[in-house]
Amino acid sequence: MTIPKESDFEIRIRPNQSWLRIDLRAIWEFRDLLVLLVRRDFVARYQQTALGPAWAIVQPLVMTIVFTLVFGKFAGISTDGLPPILFYLCSLLTWNYHAQTLQLTAGTFTTNAELFGKVYFPRLVVPLSIALSNLIGFLIQAAMLALFWCYYKFFTSAGASFGTDARALLFPLLLLHVAAVSVGSGLLIASCTAKYRDLQHVLPLVVQVWLYLTPVIYPLSKVPARWQWAVALNPLAPLLEMTRYLLLGRGEIHPGQYIYSVCISAFLLVAGVMIFQRTERTFIDTV
Repeated sequence: MTIPKESDFEIRIRPNQSWLRIDLRAIWEFRDLLVLLVRRDFVARYQQTALGPAWAIVQPLVMTIVFTLVFGKFAGISTDGLPPILFYLCSLLTWNYHAQTLQLTAGTFTTNAELFGKVYFPRLVVPLSIALSNLIGFLIQAAMLALFWCYYKFFTSAGASFGTDARALLFPLLLLHVAAVSVGSGLLIASCTAKYRDLQHVLPLVVQVWLYLTPVIYPLSKVPARWQWAVALNPLAPLLEMTRYLLLGRGEIHPGQYIYSVCISAFLLVAGVMIFQRTERTFIDTV
């Protein structure tokens, strides 16, 4: 009979020495926690509300109506020949996922300070759970868009002005790209917020300004040629246009802008993970 050694029962927790090394094995081992956090995030968002998950439909629908009246009817901003309801719903589908993921990820340290101080687990599980939980609201909103798409396509004269085909199957890759921008930006802000809490008050303003700098309420084709270089600096701009191209068949695609978006997104994600993992080592000591 072999007597187990004391070392066989040791579990050693060491700090991550690399800024960029992601312990995928540890994340997989804590997959049950990931599922619990996804459920917690989704339930907590609609807890003690009268409409519950229906807010995932009401909020974008109200914003769409406001955009249609203010920017479509009064301001006369073009929707690139698409029905305004479809144009804004499609734009908000991607934008809302980005905005919610960005803002919740940015609060990773401040919101989960007590949890981080009591239990060890890979801290990247939290922002990953945020990105996954927001997919539930995204799917609800996508179902609403599909209903309006079918109505305009088969029951109105506007059906000939838009459409889609097998290219819609590429949309999950586009959504993954959006998630990289949102999570990367959120991790950077979360790391800075751990020390400078003023960013909690600045972030809503940043998101609002970012909305108007992104072609959510206007098509990319209406941006003057002299400002196209500025559009290339916004990694979300070609992604919003690509969303409408894949789902509605209308959009102005510039390969160069999309390549810039890929490069900027990769930089944001890598830099966000690096600084986040650096900050997580000392965050508890500063709260």
